[in-house]
Amino acid sequence: MQAAMASVLGSSTGILASRPLISPSSKPATIPSISINPGQGSWRKLYGGIGIQGRRGRPRFHFAVTNVATEVNPIEQVQKLAAKESQRPVFPFAAIVGQDEMKLCLLLNVIDPKIGGVMIMGDRGTGKSTTVRSLVDLLPEIKAVFGDPYNSDPEDPEAMGIEVREKITKGEELTVTMTKINMVDLPLGATEDRVCGTIDIEKALTEGVKAFEPGLLAKANRGILYVDEVNLLDDHLVDVLLDSAASGWNTVEREGISISHPARFILIGSGNPEEGELRPQLLDRFGMHAQVGTVRDAELRVKIVEERGRFDKNPKEFRASYKAEQEKLQQQIGSARSNLSSVQIDQDLKVKISKVCAELNVDGLRGDIVTNRAAKALAALKGRDKVTAEDIATVIPNCLRHRLRKDPLESIDSGLLVIEKFYEIFG
Repeated sequence: MQAAMASVLGSSTGILASRPLISPSSKPATIPSISINPGQGSWRKLYGGIGIQGRRGRPRFHFAVTNVATEVNPIEQVQKLAAKESQRPVFPFAAIVGQDEMKLCLLLNVIDPKIGGVMIMGDRGTGKSTTVRSLVDLLPEIKAVFGDPYNSDPEDPEAMGIEVREKITKGEELTVTMTKINMVDLPLGATEDRVCGTIDIEKALTEGVKAFEPGLLAKANRGILYVDEVNLLDDHLVDVLLDSAASGWNTVEREGISISHPARFILIGSGNPEEGELRPQLLDRFGMHAQVGTVRDAELRVKIVEERGRFDKNPKEFRASYKAEQEKLQQQIGSARSNLSSVQIDQDLKVKISKVCAELNVDGLRGDIVTNRAAKALAALKGRDKVTAEDIATVIPNCLRHRLRKDPLESIDSGLLVIEKFYEIFG
């Protein structure tokens, strides 16, 4: 299985051509924004637009995308580049040796965020946190409303904050920008107010406005929320994450004042099983589960030590040596994300996936849904538009391993049980 995953990560199939850099003399870029026209009874599907048809006798609204020319500011580009260079250097994802199962699970979640995140469990010192944080460089850009604390999607009303919706209702145009997907670290010692956000009661009472200070869940909307040592997280914070992961919204209530905002994020957790097990309710919220083991091969261990030493000695030079591989991975991810919607899976394979889940007594239907999504994402990563049995064999242990009922007398790894059942049904 490791060889198959390594070939996936190294594949150059379906790579998109890199975008040319914008020079200071470039023409103004056209950025879409949304305007609302009340009273129109019907709508046409426009490129990138959203239409809502009201029922008979009710007010009808039409969402359309209008183009606003905005000047590309070369000074702003230089400032962004300088800010990026001043940030703490991150170990390159392409430089991580081994741990193909963990890397594949992370890549599939970036390609299709609806997979539902990944839980990484393994020995201490195996590079779990390093690998997750190295994902930052590979994250693609998304459209977001400029200046919005929730990274609202200008093309999806369900992923908009209250302020953005109010602007649309008033007919105001939205400034749309391209921004990197956020990765937010959730510290173990974080308070509930820091995670959910706080309401300024004094300002609300004296000025009559809902003064809300967004928290980490707002920042993580449409991005990644990473919890290191998730099995040590306080129970009340676990409940908050469960509520947000289930509904996609975060609600803060203080003294009779209630404020809600979208909180859809990819939940990534890591932990050491020796330090305690996760609550079943939280474990089930993770789409995939990756197990990480200590590398036993002496030559591979030496290579890992040498690579880390090179990075610590000169991080900038080390990152430059992996620039080509990083860009290749970025292009693969971008191509896979754009082609994901065209990937198909045969009805026969869907039936067999559900049969595996049923015979393994997997509770609920999340296992079926996640396996289908992960197999499609893997096919897209390989540059294909059709899922094969091999794709399913690669991802199904990670999708079902953590959903099996625990048997204290069973010594065999649950992932092996899934593989055995897979080959029994798929032949």
